Amino acid sequence: MERALFVYNPISGDHHISGRLSSIIGRFQDNGVLLQPYRLAGEEQDMLQQLLHDGGYSYVIAAGGDGTLNLIVNALLKSNLNLPLGIIPSGTCNDFARSLQIPSSLEECLDIILSRNTSDVDAGLINGDRYFLNTCAGGIFVDVSFNTNHELKKNLGPFAYYLKAIGEVPGINAFNVEIQTDTDTIKEQVLLFVILNGKHGGGFPNLVREADVSDGLMDIVLVKNCSHMDMAVLFFRVLTNDTLDDKNVTLLKTRTCRVKGSSNVILSVDGEKGPSLPIAVTFINRAIKVFTRN
Repeated sequence: MERALFVYNPISGDHHISGRLSSIIGRFQDNGVLLQPYRLAGEEQDMLQQLLHDGGYSYVIAAGGDGTLNLIVNALLKSNLNLPLGIIPSGTCNDFARSLQIPSSLEECLDIILSRNTSDVDAGLINGDRYFLNTCAGGIFVDVSFNTNHELKKNLGPFAYYLKAIGEVPGINAFNVEIQTDTDTIKEQVLLFVILNGKHGGGFPNLVREADVSDGLMDIVLVKNCSHMDMAVLFFRVLTNDTLDDKNVTLLKTRTCRVKGSSNVILSVDGEKGPSLPIAVTFINRAIKVFTRN
């Protein structure tokens, strides 16, 4: 009988996955797959790496948000394991799953995984030792995911992030960054920078509409120092799916970059607390297989 590992975060999103375990296990069992559940309780990358390495699994499934995906992708890539990844988006925002057009319906996600169709997607690598699937960001708003109350996220979903972000606007401070790409060096005073793999970040939709998760390139969004009014206009445009073609926004595309700036700048990596500046980021083309619809 084929074996698969089911890694779930019991406190992601509205916490519903724990109550669906029996039906999920039954669905795979009916399809000849022995599903082993693994409940996340904290930072368990070493344990996950060992389990994935020794378990004889054909693939691994992640039920959680972008932070859960980050943990599993690091466990896989640091162990040089080429196991396909199934995604059940049960976090608050599920930005990377949305970039892959993975539905929110549990049954549809199980259909996709059991169909065994995969797509190869890129991964970012920070300072040679930490992978990410979706975002690496610094500046305003980036701490909203790991500083927003779990109950608020459970009850309000992405709107909890927007409330937290709006509350930060009066105290925003710009900072100086230097970004070296494959072709240019940009020095700018910014409020925010976001290194993106997919289209969405921090619950905000379509930050870069043409972003491609399999082209081997990162998209970088720089929000320049601007007035509170201009910042509010940008915020509204993002929430209403408008374009970020704006005098206060710079868009870059590159395979590698170095970001220099104050070590006090808070970084977020896939919604979890990241390292301080400076950082070096490389994109690895088609680093991991993910079950997708087509």
